[in-house]
Amino acid sequence: MKRKALSEMNLMDNFLFGSVVTYPGIGEEFSRKLLKIIFNRDFGKLHITPQKVYYGSDTELHGARLDVYIEEDEEAQIVGDVTTVYDVEPEQNDSVAAVKSLPKRVRFYHAKIDTRSLRAGETYKNLKNVIIIMIVPFDPFGLDRMVYTIKSGCMEEPDMPYEDGARTLFLYTKGTKGNPSKELQELLRYMENSKPQNATNYDLQEIHRMIETVKYDGGVTGDYMRLMQDEEYLRECGIREGIQQGIQQSIIELLETHAPISDELSSKIKEQEDVEILKCWLQYAAKTDSVEEFMNIM
Repeated sequence: MKRKALSEMNLMDNFLFGSVVTYPGIGEEFSRKLLKIIFNRDFGKLHITPQKVYYGSDTELHGARLDVYIEEDEEAQIVGDVTTVYDVEPEQNDSVAAVKSLPKRVRFYHAKIDTRSLRAGETYKNLKNVIIIMIVPFDPFGLDRMVYTIKSGCMEEPDMPYEDGARTLFLYTKGTKGNPSKELQELLRYMENSKPQNATNYDLQEIHRMIETVKYDGGVTGDYMRLMQDEEYLRECGIREGIQQGIQQSIIELLETHAPISDELSSKIKEQEDVEILKCWLQYAAKTDSVEEFMNIM
């Protein structure tokens, strides 16, 4: 698959989005403008944490990688309110399985953030508000809305007040229903196609200026190239491993057409990592008339 050049990326691309949010002297102001457009209010000082990973307490438990973790400064909060955490997630994976699992994915993200946001001895009233913002170029629920706001409530009494501090926003870039602000509509269009002609208001023009600064920074370009090299290496390792396992299984299946093979022989075949040796063994397995003959040849 051909990789995009950094200069061709849009804000929906995770690497560019994360690079802009964490760029010194730009990230906080970019995040402030982004949240201002989404929530239609001004934001004060923000704390930005990129690519924050919450691992399970047990190494066998699932972890969560949060693309951009943004926290309002406590002094910026309204008196009496608690800190709010914003997890911003541009997401382009529109496979059937990925879209279907989105609600459970954000439920998991909420849980992971909650477990880290309350110190020992603090009361539950200090639990931070958490708002997860999923920005997607596909309709996650098939109702053509630009904004889907999800919160807990009582099914029997829908109007009953119930506030647990948790919200999820799904922002569908192509949605037409609802009444989102003009600024939000323009932002979501710009995120999908981050070109100067789509920076149609002052805030977007400022955002575009920030993005251009990041795109043409040599350090960011170097980080992107290293990331691509790492991904290519992992891809090649995966291909080699897949070929290796495929040949190993083929050898075992050919031998078992003659007789069941021992666990010792099976382990020896599976432990061999040299693909060239495995190819020779595959040829032997195809030509031999018995497992014993194969073992003598190998």
